[in-house]
Amino acid sequence: MAAMMTGCGVATASPHVDPPVPSEPTLINYVDPSMVQDLSTRSLNAGETTGRRVHATYPVIAGAPRLTEKLLKTVTGGLGRFTRQAVPSGALPAPEFNVDWQLAAASPEVLGVRLRIGQSMGSGWSESRTTVWYDRASRHALDSPDLLRDGAALTTLAGLVKSELALRGPLVNPNALRPDPSMFDSIGFNPRGDLVVEFDDKQVGLGVAGRVAVAVPSATATPLLSATGLRARRASVGTATLTSQEDMLAASGDKPAARSSMAGTVDCAKVKCVALTYEDGPGPETGRLLDVLGAHRARATFFALGSNASARPELLRRMRDEGHLVANHSWSHRDLTALPSAMLADQLTRAQHAIVQAIGQVPTLMRPPYGGTDEQVASVARRLGMSVVRWNVDAADQHDSDPRAIARRTVAQVKPGSIVLMRDFHHATVDAAPAILRELGAKGYTFVTVPELFGPRAMEPGRTYDSGAVSTVLDKQALS
Repeated sequence: MAAMMTGCGVATASPHVDPPVPSEPTLINYVDPSMVQDLSTRSLNAGETTGRRVHATYPVIAGAPRLTEKLLKTVTGGLGRFTRQAVPSGALPAPEFNVDWQLAAASPEVLGVRLRIGQSMGSGWSESRTTVWYDRASRHALDSPDLLRDGAALTTLAGLVKSELALRGPLVNPNALRPDPSMFDSIGFNPRGDLVVEFDDKQVGLGVAGRVAVAVPSATATPLLSATGLRARRASVGTATLTSQEDMLAASGDKPAARSSMAGTVDCAKVKCVALTYEDGPGPETGRLLDVLGAHRARATFFALGSNASARPELLRRMRDEGHLVANHSWSHRDLTALPSAMLADQLTRAQHAIVQAIGQVPTLMRPPYGGTDEQVASVARRLGMSVVRWNVDAADQHDSDPRAIARRTVAQVKPGSIVLMRDFHHATVDAAPAILRELGAKGYTFVTVPELFGPRAMEPGRTYDSGAVSTVLDKQALS
């Protein structure tokens, strides 16, 4: 057995190849979500209006409503606890709550969804991990301990894990471990079929933040598994191809820069231009939004989340093919200003990789979640070849269910060169789109992608742009 404090790599599964012995046995075999039929995503995004930064995304798979219900209950339960504990003070960094997900397994028999729930009360960061399973045969959504045969099996597993932790030195506390189902809420399998138990930050660690995990050999774990557990292990076994940051950067090295296929058809120095931008998708409403934009012959810039891009690559390809521009909004919507440089780069690189895989082009623009940027964010963006794009018109659509109010507020703020912030995850935002396009069109505006606002003046990597107005850009150049 092995216990490690480590992060998890991204992996894709193939059941047809005998997998090698993993170099790190606690790494779990993750499935490419684009390979799962009828998978979409949903998000809870409270933005900053409450003084807390909240973003949570989870998958929705058609035909598995009880899985959706359980995932939503897990996410909202975590958010409720965070909201009660996090008291906004007005100081930065603000309290932050973030949920992202991975598929631990996907087969005709079983689905496994691993949620990574992170939070900060303004300083420090801690993560908990929960893996929810869905048995397609019984149509039941199950907690990880349900992969075990019974309570006696849980007690045996706890003893095995505790013995392993006792060998790991002073960084872990095996005495904190109990045969309590709540401590075993994230169980999965590595590519060899070994059972992997992972713990929340500081759950069995002595003041050390980080994932602690133990791998139990398949032969030892097999007698402990329930029928669902055996199906889950079969679904999890396969080849795992771990993708490092260097590999992801190399994969985009020979791809062209992302560019609207309609770029160059409008001179924004001669006509009134506005750049509509949408972030946080692609999601359930994105296809309908593309229909609306197409009907008005308008193009936009979509700042995609990497986790959503990996689930819905066909929507990104449609954006590209219909003249829009796809850009980077990080992997999981973390406040980038609160991250060390390596984690910041990973957020952008992982999203970049997902987008490149989908559209065969390399984004040259990024928008930091919550608009939060600083010298470090700019430096990493420069190194990755991306300009930082914020906005000067906020539709304030994330909490507004009235499309007329969203449209009225947006149209009233737009000036030539405006960059407009909206979110393609919200039903009301898409409902507001026809009125926004119609009313701004009547005022003589042409809808372009962000780089088109600047014409021949190329946007510079690492520079922050709030609008395409000439005066704004000149002011920024004078200050830099």
